[in-house]
Amino acid sequence: MEIIVATGNQGKLREFREILSDWQVRSMAEAGIRADADETGTTFAENALIKAEALEKVLRERHIEAIAVSDDSGLEIDAFGGAPGVYSARYLGHDTPYEIKNRIILNRLADTPDEERTARYVAAIAAVMPDGTVLHSHGTVEGIIGWKSEGDGGFGYDPIFYVPEFGKTMALLSPDEKNSISHRGRALREMLVKIRSWLETNGRTADR
Repeated sequence: MEIIVATGNQGKLREFREILSDWQVRSMAEAGIRADADETGTTFAENALIKAEALEKVLRERHIEAIAVSDDSGLEIDAFGGAPGVYSARYLGHDTPYEIKNRIILNRLADTPDEERTARYVAAIAAVMPDGTVLHSHGTVEGIIGWKSEGDGGFGYDPIFYVPEFGKTMALLSPDEKNSISHRGRALREMLVKIRSWLETNGRTADR
C-alpha cells in the first residue's frame, strides 16, 4: 500500500518523504499519472480534498491500489486580514518568484511593529483510501513575519516566517527542526495515525 502525492512541488514532496520515511512515497509524475484539479475551494481542507479525489479517480480508473494524498497549505498574515491564505501559491502572480513575493510583503509591513506582524502557516491534508474512505488532518504553526529575508532552506515564504520558539526563520531551521514543528509535519503525523488505524481495521500493511 504505497502513497501517491498529488503535488509537483519538490519541496513539499521532500517533506512528505522525510516524515513518511517508513512508506513508499511517489509523486504523480513518478507514478506516470496526471490528475488535473481546479482549486475552487474556499478553505485549505476543501482544496486538499479536491486534489486528492481527482488523483484517486485516476488511480481507480487505472486499477492502481494506492493511497491518494494531497495537501493544501499557505500563509495567513493577520495584518493582511488573513491573506494570502488559500491563494498563497497564486499570490502576486503564480509565476512570480517567491524572492519577489517576500520582498513585497516585507515592504508592505515596513512600518508594522512586531506585535502586529503575527502570522501562521496552515496545512490541511486529505487522503482517499482504496475503499473510498476519506481521511482529513490539519496542522498550524504560529510565528511572525520577520524584518528581512533570512535563510535558503525550505521554500516559499520560509525566509520571512520567523519562528519565536527557535529564534530564527523557517528557512534557517534544519530539516529535523522544521519537521518537528511545521504545519505540514503536524498534519502529516496526525494523518499517519489515521492511515495506520484504517490499515489495522482493514487487515492491511504499509509497503516500503
